[in-house]
Amino acid sequence: MNPTIQKISEQVDSLRHEMVAFLAHLVQHSSLPGKEQAAQHFYAEKLKALGCAPEILTSNREELEAHPAFCDDLVPFDNRLNVVGRWTATGNKSGKRDAPRTLILNGHMDVVPTGREDLWSASPWSGEVKEGKLYGRGSCDMKAGLTANVFAVQALQALGFRPSADVLLESVIGEESGGVGTLTTIVKGFKADAAIITEPTCLHACPVQSGALTFRIKVPGRAIHACMKPQGVSAIEKFYLVQQAIQELDRRRHVQYKNHLYEDAHNIAPISIGTIHGGDWPSTVPDEVIVEGRLGVLPGEKMDDARRAMSAAVARAVAVDPFLKGHPPKIEWFEGQFESGQTPVTEPIVTSVQQCHAEVLGRATVLQGVTYGSDLRLFTNHGQVPAILYGPGNIAQAHTVDEWVDLREVFSAAKVLAYIITQWCGGEFV
Repeated sequence: MNPTIQKISEQVDSLRHEMVAFLAHLVQHSSLPGKEQAAQHFYAEKLKALGCAPEILTSNREELEAHPAFCDDLVPFDNRLNVVGRWTATGNKSGKRDAPRTLILNGHMDVVPTGREDLWSASPWSGEVKEGKLYGRGSCDMKAGLTANVFAVQALQALGFRPSADVLLESVIGEESGGVGTLTTIVKGFKADAAIITEPTCLHACPVQSGALTFRIKVPGRAIHACMKPQGVSAIEKFYLVQQAIQELDRRRHVQYKNHLYEDAHNIAPISIGTIHGGDWPSTVPDEVIVEGRLGVLPGEKMDDARRAMSAAVARAVAVDPFLKGHPPKIEWFEGQFESGQTPVTEPIVTSVQQCHAEVLGRATVLQGVTYGSDLRLFTNHGQVPAILYGPGNIAQAHTVDEWVDLREVFSAAKVLAYIITQWCGGEFV
């Protein structure tokens, strides 16, 4: 085995108990949107202990709202804190074949709500470990990735490694609802030659992400007593026409779009209805239905083009119905408006992640795109920083009851990330 890899592997293994305890403590901080402060200060203390000089960055509406990537996630802008630590270059820069390159390791501290806690086997904030899995809200998405980031640095420091280029450790807020945290770091000038976002990808290398636009559609009807239904218009029945048009749009978009990085050609940027509200009395014909959902944005597609496609689909439903012609549904776009984003597979950071993964773990990683929005788009589209998603955990465990992460993947991620730092940033063991 490569002696550097062997040293890193043994060092990370020696830190396993500390890593598990740290991740458990992160999970035990219930860092729901707008309430991440305690968890962020806990993370900052860890960075301070490693000599990474953490800065606390506050996300302020007035500094962000004019930016084209800003999304108003309706979370009050009251003490919304981000943390950026810097492991400053101290290694010898001479005699290197490749120039040292700076690197960002990014992750988000905010988590989604737990839902009904009585459905969980234990408290959503337990951080409980059973059979090699650590449970709790945010364990997978994505406090495991934040843990791998910081312990990759800790392992290298314990080995006496000195990087030849800076490593930035970012813990941001607001990722789940629009990305105000990472956008804050970009607006405040934090940049690097590349970024790795340790989202739960099963340690797959993911340089492409679809986008997602949150929409609301209001479909009108005409209320009347249910016994006089023919003289009224059911908004529920009219919504069915709109839903059929949306389903056909979803099908047609996936038939027309091709991308070899997506395993399922029918699930690249799906359209989904998430909520539906209609009527106010069982024996009244409903005069309005309001639905909310998610419109996927195909990689490379402009958000305005995706919105126009949705509007055209609804217009097709309107065109075949006399009532809807005179009473067209209204489409509103609100909250999360995620662009798609992509880093070319030929970018050095993509190659580096693939190579380092294979060398450390002895097997090739999977190169693929993801169907969800992430902060990758902010780096690629607005920060001019090549970025890739690569981290422990399975996205299928995110946002679910009894969320968990396989601790073996957390340890493996720390090893690969540590090795990437040695290869990407350059440096020396002293």
